[in-house]
Amino acid sequence: MTAAATALAASPSGPDMLLWVAVPYIALAVCAVGHVWRYRKDQFGWTTRTTQLLEHRWLRWGSPLFHLGAFAVIGGHVVGLAVPASWTEAAGITEHAYHNASVWMGTTAGLAMVTGLGMLCARRLLSRRIRTTTDRSDKVLFPLLAATVLLGITATVAHNLIGDGYDYRSTVSVWFRGLFTLRPEPEAITGAPLLFQAHALTALLLFAAWPFTRLVHVWSAPVGYLVRPYLVYRRRRTPGAAAPDGAVPPVAPARTRRW
Repeated sequence: MTAAATALAASPSGPDMLLWVAVPYIALAVCAVGHVWRYRKDQFGWTTRTTQLLEHRWLRWGSPLFHLGAFAVIGGHVVGLAVPASWTEAAGITEHAYHNASVWMGTTAGLAMVTGLGMLCARRLLSRRIRTTTDRSDKVLFPLLAATVLLGITATVAHNLIGDGYDYRSTVSVWFRGLFTLRPEPEAITGAPLLFQAHALTALLLFAAWPFTRLVHVWSAPVGYLVRPYLVYRRRRTPGAAAPDGAVPPVAPARTRRW
């Protein structure tokens, strides 16, 4: 086989270029432009639309599980996708140690995230007052978010816990980093197992839907609370403790709180 034929055989096909180059760039462009549009046109809607006052028993457990699990999952993806294997090895972390930590810690974080998301979804479905606050974007966000997380957990369990193991950093990570260096390598992900490909596609759809859902609150960290002035709280006078005629009613000592 000549060199030209070898290069032609190794080059990605048209559907692969569409799926793993065009679609990712379209999704990232929609994510970036959509956030700018949302901030300029809908600042009052830039919120989680919290329903804590309507129901708090399920929220008390579901929200921390979901958010803590999400933070851990995002951190694991940043290390696994953005950091090359050579960097972690240079830091003294062997491939075996990284693999074991990523599998067990990632699975635990994913299960916590899924459990919290399940509680939040059940709370929204079972409570009529909360169900009435659900809009069309929520009906897209929650199934898409659940599919993305479940596909990631399934891929990890199927290939790294039950199966013989799969090093996604040699395929999926190479494709992912190539998108941001403007040197996409679709052939790097076309050889990945189907579950990893499906997980990547649902994640791209999630990025495209991000600016049009309540996920925008991720970029609104309450940093200003650390420097805002203290608020003064005073307790109301007990209704039964009436002050004598002409006397000034007692006032409870003031308490201060930053938030």
